[in-house]
Amino acid sequence: MCTSIAMKTKDFYFGRTLDLECGFGEKVVITPRNYPFFFREAGVMLNHYAMIGISSVSDGYPLYAEAANEKGLCIAGLNFPDNAHYSETCKKNKEAIAPFELIPRILGSCCTVAEAEKVIEMIDIISIPFSSSLPVSPLHWHIADSERSITLEAVESGINVYDNPVGVLTNNPVFHFQMTNLSQYLNLTAEYPKDRFGNNSVCPLSPFGQGFGAIGLPGDNSPASRFVRTAFYKNNSVCGDTEASSVTQLFHLLDSVSIVRGSVLTPDGKYDQTIYSCCINASQGTLYYKTYENSRITAVMMKSEDLNQKKIIEYPLRTEQDFFMQN
Repeated sequence: MCTSIAMKTKDFYFGRTLDLECGFGEKVVITPRNYPFFFREAGVMLNHYAMIGISSVSDGYPLYAEAANEKGLCIAGLNFPDNAHYSETCKKNKEAIAPFELIPRILGSCCTVAEAEKVIEMIDIISIPFSSSLPVSPLHWHIADSERSITLEAVESGINVYDNPVGVLTNNPVFHFQMTNLSQYLNLTAEYPKDRFGNNSVCPLSPFGQGFGAIGLPGDNSPASRFVRTAFYKNNSVCGDTEASSVTQLFHLLDSVSIVRGSVLTPDGKYDQTIYSCCINASQGTLYYKTYENSRITAVMMKSEDLNQKKIIEYPLRTEQDFFMQN
């Protein structure tokens, strides 16, 4: 369970919640331009665009959950169980890419969504696990720049790429259902509602509080409901152009779909929760995050590092609650 959002004010921002029953060794990871990416079947990428995101690191290799590169292109991988389908063998004249290689492959070589689409046409996503202890994850991907969002889904019928005009992604079911499902909520509004109940002169009605225009907005934690809720809040968002206003607003949007520990019980008796929420200013290369245990926002700036080195740069997440004592 996860939610991602692309949002533009003065700069371009990309954020997501990571919802799981436990952490995966996540940390902020900056991959500089000369770190060598060795792909399983697609050779090596010695030089590429620098990128920043939240990742686990296994055998020195960054396994990004989401990231942005120095050109402002962003990708997030979100859970897509039962629907995700990867090829066992690579199609003729295609480049074989494992799911965990997709983010570095695209962010390493592409500046825009349009360039990413050209790469996607060249590749086939192959069912190759990172290791015996890290099996293949069923994912679909939200890819965005300051002008466009797309959704990439590898399903049994093949690889599908959809324009994503709302700039939002959650999980199951497939993306075209999520967009169709939005039509069931076209009556929702942030405005003070008018009385349309019937003969107004006989039985005049008026709201007894604010927010009545959005009655019917789903409040549960299912992927379809989170998609609708995020799209509604983002579409009605009012935000200033400053960095503080933009970052704060995106975290408020993410908070509207964050999972409270205890509210979602998995089939194996564990509790999902929002492990972390992050917001990347993709125009500036700054990543902001907060965790379930620490709601204070922490920032890591990619451009403060030497981006021409070969070694990845890691920052452990600050997970202990950080209080500001005012007296």
